[in-house]
Amino acid sequence: MGDCESGPLVFSWVLDIPGYVVTEVCAMPEAASRLQSFAEQLLGAPLPMRIRAWDGSEAGPPGAPALVVRNRRALRRLLWKPGELGLARAWVAGDLDVEGDFYAALDLVSGLVWERGEDARTLTEALREPEVRAAVRGLVKAAGLPFPPAPPREEVPRRRRHLHTKRTDKRAVSHHYDVGNDFYEIVLGPSMVYSCAYWDAPGAGGISGPGTLEAAQYDKLELVCRKLALAPGLRLLDVGCGWGSLAIHAAREHGVHVVGVTLSQEQAAYARKRVADQGLTDRVEIRVQDYRDVTDGPFDAVSSVGMAEHVGSEQYLTYARDLYGLLKPGGRLLNHQIARLPHTDEGAYSLDGFIDAYVFPDGELAPIGTTVTQLERAGFEVRDVESIREHYALTLRQWVTNLEGDWARAQQLSSPGRARVWRLYMAASALAFEHNRIGVNQVLAVRTSEEGDSGLPLRARTWN
Repeated sequence: MGDCESGPLVFSWVLDIPGYVVTEVCAMPEAASRLQSFAEQLLGAPLPMRIRAWDGSEAGPPGAPALVVRNRRALRRLLWKPGELGLARAWVAGDLDVEGDFYAALDLVSGLVWERGEDARTLTEALREPEVRAAVRGLVKAAGLPFPPAPPREEVPRRRRHLHTKRTDKRAVSHHYDVGNDFYEIVLGPSMVYSCAYWDAPGAGGISGPGTLEAAQYDKLELVCRKLALAPGLRLLDVGCGWGSLAIHAAREHGVHVVGVTLSQEQAAYARKRVADQGLTDRVEIRVQDYRDVTDGPFDAVSSVGMAEHVGSEQYLTYARDLYGLLKPGGRLLNHQIARLPHTDEGAYSLDGFIDAYVFPDGELAPIGTTVTQLERAGFEVRDVESIREHYALTLRQWVTNLEGDWARAQQLSSPGRARVWRLYMAASALAFEHNRIGVNQVLAVRTSEEGDSGLPLRARTWN
């Protein structure tokens, strides 16, 4: 028996597929040309990328980015899990790679896999066509041994339901954030702000010079503080405080007293050290605590930056009501949250397979209209909504550059698979923001007094 992962003719086996039986060997000369043909038959469209196969063969448009199929195991992953999850497993495991412009390659793949629209054939529909069934038989021949490869160890086991209990939320947050603070330092840079920066904000000079990530993150923190009208002596609750950057900025630059809560032990330890190093322990308290367990309100302001995506649709109204109850009358909420486009049938919305399995377990996105409605149902008056979608694309591209610039150390600090997860996730997300497939919004809401006083000036956008 030879090596069916990377060599020719080696093994004979039988696989039953509804309607036919394949009995064949896994030999495959000029693998790239055959793979290109199979892919185009399955997709019903030309393949705009080159393919480089494990046997050294290449096929496809000259000069285009290349999808590198390193072994036959990549095909088995796609056959056992057709679509996004199979591609993700092959990528994370290193069975698939990309040569050339990474963003261009992702753009091409997304056009084939995620953006073909309602008219695109489903796999079941495609398999009714004889040429497609022949293509599947060819892929089965090429794939080699029929056994399903084990998922990469970075994958979160699938759950039956996304309950968003305190226990499941803590586990999901730990998976995402407890990768290691040193790893996040590579990606995020010195600011350690894990949310969209605010590029070239008027009137905010930044601390690291114009056009840098550090300056843009400083400007974002300052924007949040100005929208909340923070002033010395006020109390701020920072929900999902991360590594403490907003809490430290608010205390240092605006003189407020801050309670920051996170479910991540690693984040909390890092944030507490930063607070102590800056001499702010008398004004900043960092807790490992669920927002639902905060009982020492009322606060003058609440910030929730990049946290609400973890809440879940079933818990969102509870989240909004809890924050409303923690505010004084006249207090402000700044809710900074990624949004998706609405579906014609909202009941058909499902979590993104790759992100749910590898990045944000149980994370959910909602349309901005749904978020505003839930805040209003909780009692808030929504006073301002600002879309900063393009800013997130710029931020993500900078994070990818940071990661690629220290790639070997990033793999060492986490794992090769984890580093590949983050590179793919951030680059694909940057393109999604650029193409308006997802957005991000800052919603400023107020708990008005019983008389209806909002406390905002007539010309409210003084923060700009």
